[in-house]
Amino acid sequence: MRLEGKSYMDIAAAGGGILSTVRATREASEEELAAVVRPRLEYMLRYGTTTAEAKSGYGLNLTDELKQLRVIHQASSDHPIDLVPTLMAAHEVPPEYRDKRSSFLDLVCKEIIPRAAEEGLARFCDVFCEEGVFTADESRQVLRAGLENGLAPRLHADEFVDSGGAALAAELGALSADHLIAVSPAGIEAMAGAGVTAVLLPGTSFFLMKHTYAPARRLVEAGVPIALATDCNPGSSYTESIPMILVLAVFELGLTIEESLTAATLNAATCLGLGDRIGSVEVGKDADLVLLDAPNLLHLAYHYGVNQISSVIKKGRVVVGA
Repeated sequence: MRLEGKSYMDIAAAGGGILSTVRATREASEEELAAVVRPRLEYMLRYGTTTAEAKSGYGLNLTDELKQLRVIHQASSDHPIDLVPTLMAAHEVPPEYRDKRSSFLDLVCKEIIPRAAEEGLARFCDVFCEEGVFTADESRQVLRAGLENGLAPRLHADEFVDSGGAALAAELGALSADHLIAVSPAGIEAMAGAGVTAVLLPGTSFFLMKHTYAPARRLVEAGVPIALATDCNPGSSYTESIPMILVLAVFELGLTIEESLTAATLNAATCLGLGDRIGSVEVGKDADLVLLDAPNLLHLAYHYGVNQISSVIKKGRVVVGA
């Protein structure tokens, strides 16, 4: 449908996109979900990822949101990659609640969030604050419920239009605001003042053929910390390759290779509350290291489309390569 010219929102309105994945996720058992997670983790590891945030958001009910979070915990326990779980029950309004949005928000805020927190299944709470999904007021309701239950806020913000997500992130002291392709100057200023990290996802613009990317240089110049991520998901950015994201960050976001590497390592770790332990090579931190088969750092962007990572070391143990 996308190749025929349909937009992300057109596909969603036709029952595709997130809702298509929701149907498949609800039908799958925990064992089946775990079986498809491991190959993705193997791809990520070979491309140099040693820690990643993993969001739920494809269950949209109590049973299936908790199911996803349990799979994330299981996958992280028996694989070198550390997964940091985020509850994103407010990813979309499921079909059975389309005519009763307030009831779905009650389900998220009064049942799903408390249970996920009580069972220790999530560290963060996320919401898709976007036109046609959740308004800024609805998103505030979800994130405040998360805070009340000890889940720190993050949010998808201003991906397609300026929905007020960046301002809301600043208001609530969110650790991050993701996407920000349509962020306003006022939103950038608010994020800078509140110290909110901008998690930029250039793979999404590329995969959706948008030809419009987040204003990375404006964010940097305003003093907003930048992190980079794959946004690996089936609907809008199906890649596990952080090196590919570095290429897009240099050529499409206008970042230097040094800025891009910092965004994908130390800034990303700090955004997850882990900057004191990982994200840079320092005495006292975990030895999570990547060895490159490249003459210099610039080759990560210059020699594109190949995997230049020869070895990956996790907590001092070689997990990829010789």
